[in-house]
Amino acid sequence: MPLPWDFRPVHGSRVTLDLLRDDDLEALYAMQSDPEVCRYLLYEARSRRQVVEVLARDAEAARLENPDDYVQPAIRDEDGHFAGTMYFHLTSVDDRTAEIGWILAPSAQGKGYATEAARLLLDLAFGELGLHRVYAELDPRNAASVAICERLGMRHEAHFAEHMWLKDGSSPLRWCTRRS
Repeated sequence: MPLPWDFRPVHGSRVTLDLLRDDDLEALYAMQSDPEVCRYLLYEARSRRQVVEVLARDAEAARLENPDDYVQPAIRDEDGHFAGTMYFHLTSVDDRTAEIGWILAPSAQGKGYATEAARLLLDLAFGELGLHRVYAELDPRNAASVAICERLGMRHEAHFAEHMWLKDGSSPLRWCTRRS
């Protein structure tokens, strides 16, 4: 793995991934304060103060070097508008493993942006970064994210019992893809 690795914008046919910026605050707040958007996330809808803190933290996360490093780039549509965020977390350097995730603003859902953005990150993960395995853990009730995993060619690997508790007391599904 070529570490350290510094994030730089990634361009697809309809989306671009780039670091969060201060001018993303209103769109990020609208998304992360929406209880419907947060329904399947590990956190409840966030206050403005919480989103300001999250934006400052995640905008600085631009380097992968050690286990637990992450990047959380913005997903921008073809017009450059904020559509959501991706999450890419380096979980093991030795095992060349990472976790991937996504959150979309309601206005961006159902347009294929998350699938395209995830494909861009998977191509980067298995290409330039030389990873062996990337997985997504998600709430089993989140049919939209399950469908994204299927479109990405990920396989349903496990339904964890007592791995972590989701909001309703259920346990997450793990979807995995491997290349190498």
